[in-house]
Amino acid sequence: MDLSFPYQIDGRGRSREARRDEENDEYIKGLIEQLLFTAPGERVMRPDFGSGMQQLLFAGNSPELATTTQMLVQGALQQWLGSLIIVESVTIEAVDAALHVAVIYIVRRSQSRQQATFRQGM
Repeated sequence: MDLSFPYQIDGRGRSREARRDEENDEYIKGLIEQLLFTAPGERVMRPDFGSGMQQLLFAGNSPELATTTQMLVQGALQQWLGSLIIVESVTIEAVDAALHVAVIYIVRRSQSRQQATFRQGM
C-alpha cells in the first residue's frame, strides 16, 4: 500500500492510499516533491534517495551554487524518476529564505508536457 502524499485521512478514518496511476499528474508531482524535499540519508531503506536541496537553503547565494543545485536536482530526478518522466529543465531560484523550484518534464506514458512548481522555506 502506498500512502498519499501529503498524508491524508480517507472517509473511513484510515490512511488515504495513493492512486498509483503513472499518468496521473498529481501522483507524479507528488513523487517529484518527495524527491526534492527529502535529504539523502533520511530514508532508512534508501539512504541515497533525495536531492539534498534543502541543505542549500541557508547556504550563501551565488550563480555557482544555483548551477550546482540545478545539476544535482536534475540528476536525482533522472536517477529516481527517469522511468516515469523525461526532465526538460529545472530552475531553482533563491528568494530571501525560500527556494522556488520549477521542473518542466514529459510524462513518458502519455508524452504530455507538464510543469510543477514548488516552494520551500520561510
